[in-house]
Amino acid sequence: MTTIDEVSRPSRVAGPDEAISAEELQLAARNHGIPLEALRYDVTPAGLHYLLIHYDIPDLDAVTHTLTVDGAVRQPLRLGLTELRERPRVTRRVTLECAGNGRALLHPRPVSQPWLVEAVGNAEWTGTPLAPLLREAGIAPDAVDVVFTGADHGVERGVEQDYQRALPVADALRDEVLLAYEMNGAPLLPQHGAPLRLIVPGWYGMAHVKWLRSINVLTGEFDGYQNAVAYRLRRDADDPGVPVTRIEPRALVRPPGFPDFMSRSRVLRPGTCTVDGRAWSGHGPVVGVEVTTDGGVTWTPAVLDPPGGGEWSWRRWRYEWTPQPGRYALAARATDGSGRTQPVEQPWNRGGFANNLVQRVDVLVVEK
Repeated sequence: MTTIDEVSRPSRVAGPDEAISAEELQLAARNHGIPLEALRYDVTPAGLHYLLIHYDIPDLDAVTHTLTVDGAVRQPLRLGLTELRERPRVTRRVTLECAGNGRALLHPRPVSQPWLVEAVGNAEWTGTPLAPLLREAGIAPDAVDVVFTGADHGVERGVEQDYQRALPVADALRDEVLLAYEMNGAPLLPQHGAPLRLIVPGWYGMAHVKWLRSINVLTGEFDGYQNAVAYRLRRDADDPGVPVTRIEPRALVRPPGFPDFMSRSRVLRPGTCTVDGRAWSGHGPVVGVEVTTDGGVTWTPAVLDPPGGGEWSWRRWRYEWTPQPGRYALAARATDGSGRTQPVEQPWNRGGFANNLVQRVDVLVVEK
């Protein structure tokens, strides 16, 4: 007798010195991070925005696609994309980051999509606010969770499933949560959730359900795989853990100079150089960024540009540097309005989630 377990194995942690596997490389080829030089853009072009696809990109027709709202509601709803477009239209600039960003830098390494630090992007999402739709449907007074189901279907750790994530009712009713049908002023691309996706500003990417087809209101806590098993911060397989939710503060350096093809190590000429990058957090506005050029021995405040993209968009920072020939280790760390600061030593967790350890950029300054 054959079973689905033959193709879907339990999660695991890599052994000491275990190399990246062919399966992980296959994931890395399907998914991609932002090229760090693209941090120059206030709004990330759609083709450079990070991408994670859990299963297959579903084959959906925008003309016939419908969204249902049901469960613990007074009046179930069924709407096509045309009807959603007729509702109030809002555009928000939102930074999205994968919850597994930085996973491949952990020791030991959780075996999954091997992100370094590039799983991020900052786009303009256009759609209609979710809250009025839920209020129109009439959420039951004892409702607890709102479940969002995408059209992508697969198997994960032995569990066959549609991709589903839930938000507590209070979070689903936040004014900034969107049902988005456009990205950067154009219809969503297939890989970014066309024709409809959820946007939950401030939360890691797993909450922004793509290819959205249904919304179901529950009077109990959702116990689906992506909430109850995946995307939890746990020390070991038996630890129930706590859910991954809001984005931890992070700053990224836009690497200066030019790269070596294989190592991506940076080469720079002596003289004045503006080191810059982006910083963001889901817990509060970024209020400070510090920069080091000596691997963390000393830190100096950077200059923050005015917040021009709204409260859910990343913020540019810059630092004037005049290096002499030699080797340098650059890094930046962000602090947000809640008092959270990026760590220089990252606590480990089994899933490799919310790893906001400071990025290191090695630079060789040479005369010629």
